[in-house]
Formats: sequence, structure tokens, C-alpha cells
Amino acid sequence: MCGIVGVVSNAPVNQLIYDALLLLQHRGQDAAGIVTQLDRKFFMHKAKGMVRDVFRTRNMRALPGNNGLGQVRYPTAGNAYSEEEAQPFYVNAPFGLVLVHNGNLTNAHALKAELFSEDHRHINTESDSEVLLNVLAHELEKTTRGLPLAPSDVFEAVRRVHRRVKGSYAVIALISGHGVLAFRDPYGIRPLCFGRGKDGTVMVASESVALEGTGHPLERDLAPGEAMFISDDGQTHFRQCADAPQLKPCIFEFVYLARPDSTLDGISVYQARLNLGETLAKRVISTVPPTDIDVIIPIPESSRPSATQLAHLLGVPYREGFVKNRYVGRTFIMPGQGVRKKSVRQKLNVIASEFKGRNVLLVDDSIVRGTTSREIVQMARDAGARKVYLASAAPPVRFPNVYGIDMPTPEELVAHNRTIDEVRELIGCDALIYQDVDAMKQAVLSAAAVGAPPLDGFDASCFDGVYVTGDISSQDIVRLNEKRVGQEEGAEDNSRLALPNASE
Repeated sequence: MCGIVGVVSNAPVNQLIYDALLLLQHRGQDAAGIVTQLDRKFFMHKAKGMVRDVFRTRNMRALPGNNGLGQVRYPTAGNAYSEEEAQPFYVNAPFGLVLVHNGNLTNAHALKAELFSEDHRHINTESDSEVLLNVLAHELEKTTRGLPLAPSDVFEAVRRVHRRVKGSYAVIALISGHGVLAFRDPYGIRPLCFGRGKDGTVMVASESVALEGTGHPLERDLAPGEAMFISDDGQTHFRQCADAPQLKPCIFEFVYLARPDSTLDGISVYQARLNLGETLAKRVISTVPPTDIDVIIPIPESSRPSATQLAHLLGVPYREGFVKNRYVGRTFIMPGQGVRKKSVRQKLNVIASEFKGRNVLLVDDSIVRGTTSREIVQMARDAGARKVYLASAAPPVRFPNVYGIDMPTPEELVAHNRTIDEVRELIGCDALIYQDVDAMKQAVLSAAAVGAPPLDGFDASCFDGVYVTGDISSQDIVRLNEKRVGQEEGAEDNSRLALPNASE
């Protein structure tokens, strides 16, 4: 999971891209990068860290131009500590291409071999995004009939990319001297939308919040398999480039990943989370009588809408019992279990008066590894809670995710091959209540606005084990796990071949 943005404007875009990345910071905290184009030259700065730390005034001044891309990175494959695996990625032919990518390719290993043996292209990192860039570059080179580059050439290249690439991918690419290309995988697993400002500026981004927060009202989401080409003069062109597209977005976006004020594929994330709380209420009542619950407390922040609705329906007081340190990153997306476990108590502190002598129902958006949940339950007990119940707005996470979320190994998932009671014992709560899979899907679907594009389903593979691309076996999961984030922080980084940062 990453956050990506692309802009074509008549004015400098460096500040605009920076502002959009701040609005997408929740999608990745490991690294950030921006590339801009002036005339036919690219200017890039990327580094590890949060947006506010990566870009200083001197860096922003070194990013001139009216077109550009940005990305915030959350790594699921490759090297979490390599700055050169931060995006954007660059190749010089054809034309000069820079790309940002949100998702995960499930056939990156095979593509890398093809690129070497057949396409004669070199891949210098372990990032699947570099693989995707080189596939796009190769196909664009094959379809180009000369200058000027026609949108039809670009769309034919995307069609060929769809036929070669498997997995999840929302992509924005800058083609030097021509414009910005954006496209989405044939299942629409990862989100991508666009909007237009009053001055004619066109912005493409992972979530609508990045558009609306920068003054570019959402026009619509790109359809699965659809490509959009924005020429340097701001003209927009669209084409469906997939043979058999189906809209099956990742349901975990609505459960946890996306900001609540975003709308994805016509579905309000906030309303979806309210609905999840409503359906969860029925499960809670069947497990714990509401009279046995003194207070309902959310585990901040994604679970708040669900907890609010749950408390309203059960007629139980809603209270804030945890205070979050906003200067610690999202625990779930930190690379490395050691870092993740260490940060839980740094991230949350209890308001003891809300727990002491009470039967407390804690509400979380989901339970993945159980590490955070176990720590939080113990914090509630240490604060004096008499009983601690735990409810999850999502079903048990029993299967690895291969489409860009860091859930790659079954062994790390607390619910894998365990009963709910076994999970409860591991976490240490007095009762554990999970959402139902079908109820979750219906709750999210019912949050769709009038006129929203019809869905063909969801990718809910981490909950139901059904991988929508249809190409995932147990052997594939083992292989993909070998490519997951590696290398300890502080280890030497020898991947120093990329478009260099601006001198500092």
C-alpha cells in the first residue's frame, strides 16, 4: 500500500504535490519522493522518512516545472531501508519515463526474467515497481510510431502491460515532453481517481481526500483496466485497455487503509465503517449481553466510526479511553515485527478513569497479527478494567495478502488455523467478537452512493482466501514471502543507481 499523485498544470506543481502527499501520508510513512518536469528535464528528490522530513525548502526549490508525480511508500517487498527503492523510478527510454506505483505484482519474478532474457532490460533493485516501469517502457517503445506520441500509442502500450502483468497496480507515469499517464489494474484492486481545479489543473491520486483537500473536486474514479492520458496542454484522453475488466476493489481499504473522509469507487469510507459497526452490534449481542458492558472504547483511530455506531445501537456509553501520540507512525505499517511491538505503548496511553472497575468493550477495525491487541488488552487490565471484551469490525484475518498489504505469511496471522477461542486466549481478553465475512461485504456495499459504478465483488482474500486475480497458489505465497521487506536498518545500501537527488 502506497499513496500516489500526479499533476498536470499551467503553474509550478512542487507545492501542490507536497500538499497532496501530506493528505496521503497515512498510506505510507517509510519514504517519500517527488519528480517534476521542466521542458524535457526531470528533477527528483526522494528519501526515507515522512513527507515533512524528506522535503526541505532547498529541496522544493530544486523541483521546478508544471508537471510532476509524488509517492509515499509503504514497503511490502524488497528492501525497506534502501532509499533507492523509494519512488519515483526512472528510465531514460523511450522519451524518458518516471513512474509511481501502488500495489504488488504477483508475477514480478517471472517478469524480471523476461525483461532480462527477451526485452534486454536491466532491473537494479528488488522492487516490483521497477519491473512494472520497465515493462511499460518496453511496450511503449514497441507501440510508438514516432513523434508526436499519440494517445492511441500510449493506450496500446497499456493494453499490452495488462496482458503481461498480474497482481494489483494503480500507476501514474510521466512521459517526458508528452504528458502524464494513469491506469488501474483490470480488477481495480487499488484505488485511483482524478479531479480538476478551476484553473484547469488536472490531478490524479490514490484517494479523493488528496483531490478535495487541494482544491480539485473529484470527477470520478478510473475504472478497472482504464487508462487516462493527460497531455502537456491539459487535454484528457480515456480508454478501456483491459480485455475483461471487473471491479473488485480491496475491501481492506474500507476497513482500515483509507482515510474516513475519502470516497473510493463511489463508496463513502466513513459510511462503510458506520455500517460495519451496525452489523457488528448483532454479533456482540449474541456473545455478550449489553448489560454486561459498562463502556465502549475505540482503539484509535480507524475504529471510531464503527465503535460510535455500535455504542449507539447497544445503548452503552461511548468513551475515549486511549490517547494517541500523533507523532508515532501507524503501527500496522511499520516494517519489522520488532519495531511494531516496541511502538505500541509509545503510540497509545490510557485514561485510567475510563477503565477502573468497569467491564470494557474495546473496538478495533481489524486484528491481524494480534501483537497490538494483546498489548492493548493488557494496558486496559493494568488500568483497572474488571473485564476486557474485544470486538473487531472485520472478520478474522486468516490468509496472506498478496496485493500490497503487509500480511504475507500465514504464521504471522493470529487467526490462521486457530479457533476464535484460541485467538481469544492468545490475546488475553474475556470475550472476542469478530465481524462476519458476508456481513462485512454487505456493509461496505451498502455505503455506495446513488450512481456509483456497479461492483462485481471485493477482493477480501485475507478474510476468505479467494484471490480475485485467480493466479495465486500456496507456492506463489511462499515465493512472494521471500521477496518481502528485508535488510536491517543501518545495513549498507549498495543499490545506488538511480536518477540522483538534487544536490543539497
